Order: sequence, then C-alpha cells, then structure tokens
Amino acid sequence: MENKVINTKNRELFITRMLNAPVDLVWEAWTSPEHIANWWGPDGFNNTIYTMDVRPGGLWHFMMHGPDGTDYENKSIFKEIVKFERIVYEHISYPKQLVTISFEARGEQTLLTWHMLFESAEVFELIVKTHGAAEGLKQNVAKLEVYVKGMTERS
Repeated sequence: MENKVINTKNRELFITRMLNAPVDLVWEAWTSPEHIANWWGPDGFNNTIYTMDVRPGGLWHFMMHGPDGTDYENKSIFKEIVKFERIVYEHISYPKQLVTISFEARGEQTLLTWHMLFESAEVFELIVKTHGAAEGLKQNVAKLEVYVKGMTERS
C-alpha cells in the first residue's frame, strides 16, 4: 500500500489568538447557544440559533442575519468534542468545510486556534478571495475576544 501526502494549503484558512479569559469561559462562549448567538459572525451580523447539540453527531443549525437583511442558513454536524480542548465540526451547508477549533489553557488566558479546511481550492478562492472570509474570520475572533472579556468582568 502506497503512502500518499495530500497538500491542502490551497484550501485552508486559520487564525490563532490569545484570549484574555480562562479556557472554561471561552469554552462556554463557544458551546452555549445563548452565548454564541451574541458574538458569532463578522461585524454587523447577528444570529438565530435553532439547534446546537454539542456532541459527536449533534446538529448545529442557525441563521446568520447580514447587515443588509440577507439571511444565511448554516448547518453543521459536530464530529469531535474534547471538553476544554477541541471542537471539530463539518459545515454541511455551502460552503462545505471541516472546522477545528483548538483551545489551549495558558493560566487565565486561552490560546485559540481556528482552522477551516474547505472542500476544494475553487470554493476556498471564492469564499476567501471574493467574499472576504479571511477578514470575516478576523472580525469573528475579535467579537469573541470582546464577548469573553465581558464574561470575565461579569463573573
């Protein structure tokens, strides 16, 4: 049997950010529908969470409402959940992608790594280059950072 190395660099998007919040709060912000509805999405977007069953095989179904009034339906299936360490989900609505969120406790901070692997280089090009997904991801993480800061101030 032949070993084959597959290069996926032409369809990957990732970001890392040190968040000034402990891993349990960052995890809660990520896994609670009440919290994620408040920070998910690029600037100007808000969300309606229909289902968020955070377990392997569980469905995450929500609607992102764009600032121009456009609604974007999203459906994902959770593949792997390792509490306080990793969330892996497959985004099954367009654009299809496998997403891995890693959480690394660093004392009272959390190193967050967000990795998106799109189904093809063509989809990656369209979503990232044409629709600005890289900037949207930066905005999403910045919104999470502000949200968890508020959580730490309230706790």
